[in-house]
Amino acid sequence: MELNRRKVFALGAGAALAASTGTAEAKATEADLPGFRHNYAQVNGVRLHYVTGGRGEPLVLLPGWPQTWWLYNKIMPALATRFRVIAVDLRGMGGSDKPQGGFDKKTMATDIHELVKKLGYEKVNVVGHDLGSMVAFAFAANFPEATRKVAFMDVLHPDEGFYHIPLLPPPGGFSLWWFAFNQVQALPEQLLAGRFRYLIDWLFANTAFNPAAIDERSRQIYARSYNSPDAIRASNGWYQAFHQDIVDGKTYAKLTPPVLGLASVSSYDQFLAALPNVANQFEVVRVDGSGHWLAEEQPDVVAREITEFFG
Repeated sequence: MELNRRKVFALGAGAALAASTGTAEAKATEADLPGFRHNYAQVNGVRLHYVTGGRGEPLVLLPGWPQTWWLYNKIMPALATRFRVIAVDLRGMGGSDKPQGGFDKKTMATDIHELVKKLGYEKVNVVGHDLGSMVAFAFAANFPEATRKVAFMDVLHPDEGFYHIPLLPPPGGFSLWWFAFNQVQALPEQLLAGRFRYLIDWLFANTAFNPAAIDERSRQIYARSYNSPDAIRASNGWYQAFHQDIVDGKTYAKLTPPVLGLASVSSYDQFLAALPNVANQFEVVRVDGSGHWLAEEQPDVVAREITEFFG
């Protein structure tokens, strides 16, 4: 998530939702999305969980923190009318393995490359959101021959600008406090295990135009996926690998596959400024009326833009 989110908060976050750990827990099943199937594959030393449905060109969907493949649930049925949808829980996420390492985005992109090869594809379309967008970037950078087109939602790959994120922003600003919090060893697991719903509700209340767009069932699914100490440790590993990601990013040439940037109001200017430096062919679309959670806040817009770009 980017630095200048204050516009989002000023325009539409509204009052914070009451945090709740909830007594009921939810797990997404095949009954939730008819026509989609849950699968597992052993690749690059980890077992990945992924969900498939539809027919056509392969379209890989990569989610981010603190969510799972389920963040795409509102748009997957529409996409499946045109594409073979493959929504993946990344290394350390949801139903996938939570190893002790390998959380740099280059390694995680290799996981996805090995998965699509195992599924019999030589070239795929890739969409990423948040941390998944970083992995999508690394996929296109390291495996351009396997990338037909790629889309980034609201986040780009880590660079040295991350070292200038203020822990104490000036009055009226907003702190991306979780970037620092997720760097801490062991403490987040102790504080958040069994209580992750509090963090989820806070994030949606403060970084969405319409927090109600992420419904109760979705919140329960995400909280269940991150409530264990092992899941928290693994997800923190994505952030702790930023130093290596920054080093790796310096070695990447400009992306050669066509790029779509789907940006919220707060990230739109950043995308316009950054993409000319990292991609040869690109277009940027501003998703109005959405905070960070584009696919859930504005699913019709996102599904249409993805279909038009990759179709």
